[in-house]
Amino acid sequence: MNTTSRTRPRAILRIHFHPAERTDELYGQLLAVVDGISSRVEPLPADWSAYVDLTGALTYWGRDAEGLIAVLRLRLLALHGVQCSAGAGPTRSIAAMAADATPPGAATVVRDDPYGIAAFLRTKPASALPGIGPRTAKTLARYGITSVGDIADTQLPTLQRILGTTAARLAHDRALGIDERPVVPGAAPRTMSARRRFDRDELDPEQHHRAVLGLVQELGGRLRTSGEIAQALMLTVTYADRSQTTRTRTLAEPTAHTPALAETARQLLTVLGLQRARVRTLTLRAERLRPAEDAVHQLTLDQRDDKLRRLETALDKAATLYGPRVAGAASTFPRAGWRPARRA
Repeated sequence: MNTTSRTRPRAILRIHFHPAERTDELYGQLLAVVDGISSRVEPLPADWSAYVDLTGALTYWGRDAEGLIAVLRLRLLALHGVQCSAGAGPTRSIAAMAADATPPGAATVVRDDPYGIAAFLRTKPASALPGIGPRTAKTLARYGITSVGDIADTQLPTLQRILGTTAARLAHDRALGIDERPVVPGAAPRTMSARRRFDRDELDPEQHHRAVLGLVQELGGRLRTSGEIAQALMLTVTYADRSQTTRTRTLAEPTAHTPALAETARQLLTVLGLQRARVRTLTLRAERLRPAEDAVHQLTLDQRDDKLRRLETALDKAATLYGPRVAGAASTFPRAGWRPARRA
């Protein structure tokens, strides 16, 4: 990689946070700790990570990358009890690869020189390179290109015949350690979440379903009250051993309409397959919120949908007057004579 055009080496950090439980408030607090080290922070809330440009911070703090990352890790642990995994290097793609290969509680730093970059990149599998998914990796493997070093050594015209012009250029550059994309500072996209913690580990899939629908109903009402729409939903399941599983799905169109949110939430729940899981907590998060006036509702001839929207408005008014649980979808309330299923 040519570094002579830069007055000083770049140091880009990709940091992943690993808390016991995820909340929007905690994520903001962790970003504040990172901001205390460097103000050039690009939040990535979807996977609880962030990019940080440490280039100027190294001079300010008088430390190298390893030393500054050690200070950051110590602050996160001391202030919030949160472990992190971190990767740093001269580019975003190298930092991301280093972070992906690093376990919680550790850091990997790639030196900004041709030998350090080549030593880190060349032995990695092709699929480790950002932008190379499983399908592309299989395509490359048919031509004997299985490592990042193979991509770097392949002539660009040959790579273009395999991957296409744009994808080949990006893959070839990143395999050589070339990636001039900057860290773009900004606030984390606004999100809104609702959480249900069971009194005991819940094994009954029907109760999981009821809880998720209750969360959808709560989120939908809050979104409409605040005049916002969601572009995606994230469902996080916390199990009895405190481990977590998270799935995210983009909505067909940005919305605050409860039936549309419920359909996507059901899909997330189905994908997770919790039939035998001992669930302690379910958290549903509406992501990438936008003002409701930006919504584009697809016109249909479905009168039922129009009736549901009018009913939704009436329920919102009732909730404002009498409380959030005064009315709602019948499926979120226990049936008469219902008894809890056996729990762990």
